[in-house]
Amino acid sequence: MTETVATTPAAPPPPDWAADVVLRDGSTVCLRRLCDADRHAIETLVAGLSDQSRYFRLLQCTKGSDRMLDQCLVSDYPRTLSLVAERGGEVLGVATWVRSDDSAQQAEVGFIVAEDFHGHGLGTRMLERLAELARPLGIARFEAWVHAANHEMLAVFQNSGFRFALFDMDAGVSRLVLDINETGAFADCAAVRAGAAATASLRPFFHPRVIAVVGASRTRGKIGAEVFHSIRAGGFTGRVVPVNPATDRVDGVATVARVTDVTDDVDLAVVAVPAGQVEAVVEDCIAKGVRAIVVVSAGFGESGAEGQAREARIVEKVRAAGIRMIGPNCMGLIETDPAVSLNASFAPSMPQAGNVAFLSQSGALGLAILEYARRLDIGISTFVSVGNKADVSGNDLLQYWADDPRTSVVLLYLESFGNPRKFSRIAQRVAQRKPVVAVKAGRSGAGARAASSHTGAMATDDRVVDALFEQAGVIRTSTLEELFDVASLLAHQPLPRGHRVAILTNAGGPGILAADACEAGGLEVVRLGNASATALAAAVPGAASVANPVDLLASASPEDYRRALSLLLADPTVDAVIALYVPVLSDRGPEVASALMDTARQAPGTPILATFLDARGTPASLKGIPSFAFPEAGARALARVARYAAWRRRAPGTHVGFNDFDARKARGIVERAVTAGRTWLQPEEVSALLLASGLPEVPARTARSEAEACDAARRLGFPVALKAMGPAIVHKTEVGGVMLGLDDELMVAEAWRDLVRRLGLRLEGVVVQAMAPDGIDMLVGAVHHPIFGPLVACGAGGTFAEILQDTAYRLTPLTDVDATEMMRSLKSAPLLEGYRGRPPADQRALGDALLRLSLLVEACPAIQEVDLNPVRVLPRGVVVLDARVRVQDTAPARSRRIWY
Repeated sequence: MTETVATTPAAPPPPDWAADVVLRDGSTVCLRRLCDADRHAIETLVAGLSDQSRYFRLLQCTKGSDRMLDQCLVSDYPRTLSLVAERGGEVLGVATWVRSDDSAQQAEVGFIVAEDFHGHGLGTRMLERLAELARPLGIARFEAWVHAANHEMLAVFQNSGFRFALFDMDAGVSRLVLDINETGAFADCAAVRAGAAATASLRPFFHPRVIAVVGASRTRGKIGAEVFHSIRAGGFTGRVVPVNPATDRVDGVATVARVTDVTDDVDLAVVAVPAGQVEAVVEDCIAKGVRAIVVVSAGFGESGAEGQAREARIVEKVRAAGIRMIGPNCMGLIETDPAVSLNASFAPSMPQAGNVAFLSQSGALGLAILEYARRLDIGISTFVSVGNKADVSGNDLLQYWADDPRTSVVLLYLESFGNPRKFSRIAQRVAQRKPVVAVKAGRSGAGARAASSHTGAMATDDRVVDALFEQAGVIRTSTLEELFDVASLLAHQPLPRGHRVAILTNAGGPGILAADACEAGGLEVVRLGNASATALAAAVPGAASVANPVDLLASASPEDYRRALSLLLADPTVDAVIALYVPVLSDRGPEVASALMDTARQAPGTPILATFLDARGTPASLKGIPSFAFPEAGARALARVARYAAWRRRAPGTHVGFNDFDARKARGIVERAVTAGRTWLQPEEVSALLLASGLPEVPARTARSEAEACDAARRLGFPVALKAMGPAIVHKTEVGGVMLGLDDELMVAEAWRDLVRRLGLRLEGVVVQAMAPDGIDMLVGAVHHPIFGPLVACGAGGTFAEILQDTAYRLTPLTDVDATEMMRSLKSAPLLEGYRGRPPADQRALGDALLRLSLLVEACPAIQEVDLNPVRVLPRGVVVLDARVRVQDTAPARSRRIWY
């Protein structure tokens, strides 16, 4: 394997983008890189510290000097980095790390937090952000000097979730060392903090005491008038104030001219005025101290460049003020909690209360969805139309619903993702406790174009969306109808224990259709045990079939259904029951429904679903058992729910590390190539990168002449392969650039001359490679998706990889469970098990290769594409036969702003 000499890696560009964070009390601050203009603000911050805080802060630096305070004002990246926490132009805190040189793996950290913000979680959020920015530079540990009496600062470090060691020093000072690598413990702590902060930040939307409706009017049919009417008609338990300078009363309620004129504190403002007036209204809300704003008005990011600029300005204002905003371009929100009873939307009526939360990215569609939910007897806990998602997004709402005691199921209608990697992390944690069901519009090219024009959202690759949902445990449906089929089952029935289904029917045809749909969805129409079959035969009419499906015949009575269902629910091999009824001889549907209901109460742990194939629909007496118009719909819903239940039962994955994985060396190789302006790594660099990652490669040498090729072949030992190389040669096989099984120097020389003749100037040289042992060829790769970030791929390899399209994707970082599921999901998976006399391939080694590649692309953000194809999986181990790596400078734009 070709090696290169390691040198000190070049530093990546300084992280100068801003990150908005939510604090423990629900307010927001901006964390950004300190600049020269902040000097006076920092001095003011320090001057405002109490004597005790000043004393603790001085001792926190290296035992007596305030070196850290001085260096936070010095720009010497990547040796130092300082962040400031800012809100409304005021600096509330500063955090700094300093290391001895650009390559040191340990840095000293220090923090200053304004007196009024102690206990708000600001120090913790700055620590998290510092660590996130330090890891890509190879910094693995933070060191801090803390006075033993500084309990608040010690708590920040000790409760961070990072592993730490505390050393008692002299003069009452402790030295604390933090391992800032991301671990499961840190991720859990960070998730709890983020969830609590999100809940606090969104509470004013769902539990307000005073609401101002800006744009409320007397003219029914206008949005402001409808929102104001809906709030009052919905029975809101607090006070609602119409804001309209053009009239003195709306619906008999006295108006005020501006939000600042409301006498009480305002928790929530609903804004329904022309787009050009929204900015001034937002400024009024900020001046009044409003904590939450819903902008119903359209004419923003969805409407072109002018609207996008207008939206950016109002987002900047609300974030600078530390408040939250839903919208713009939305239909509002609904909270059915009787203690609130809030319909702050233009929905005509309040939906029935229940345990299902719903997010819709389309406002008009939301109205239809609420009506459909009512017809299906699905109760709503909370409904939110997010519109353009300029501030509050699905990620925020997922965290809120995770801890909402009134929400058991979360439904999402999505047209785009704002931060899909964050969505994946949050959804995965929420789905461990509550099912999340989503329909993602834009599957087709036409649908994606429509989604883009409808909300200003960028269309995304549907296969990647599938991978994201699969990894996060989100139940994906293809249509809104399927979304509500699944929701109806989840809202009313427990999760199945497994995939085994019993079908109970009084007509053979529907039973067969249900069985086919079950099998197609991955469910097992289980063969009933002898005891169950015997008991059924004794309990039902003699001509009935007691196989599965259990056919009670057209003459079945409600009592026959009752006895048969009771026996099926008692069978330990049955995880769910589908009951079908057709009014063949007489209409006894209501009695059959009552029999199902009575029997279901005796076995509350097993899900039951029904289909009444009756033109009059489902009997009204069937409450709590979801009923579907046709048996296939119920079977599909059950299959999706069963897969989700299996996902919840699986063992949690682990982020695996490898002692021989040299992230520092890998970063150096990549960063030198970026600095040199290369897009594709040279073969020697690729080999060095694979070596640093612990990915074994077939022994190879590069050659740029016929003589060098022959010499390389002699050194490697025959037979060998020759592979053409050059920046214009992407797929070697397509240009005839791979020559295999060359047994001597003459064959190597002839192969070289043939490549020169056919490829001409495109040929820069060849890779001479030893022939690999026999095995199964797989594709292992990674790509940096413009929306979803780094993805790892695994699939059938070789020259037919693109034709077969047998590839699984996962977002990084991968766990061991992710790697295993990727391999098992492939159609080609049986090849790895051993096929037609072949020995089983080493799946563990292939899984390790996927995990190593995940570590590599996480450690090297400049990597845009890795193509290891094929990776030959041997009976013991794997070996990379061919590899290409594409890199790109990832310097962030100065205007970039992210939610953290």
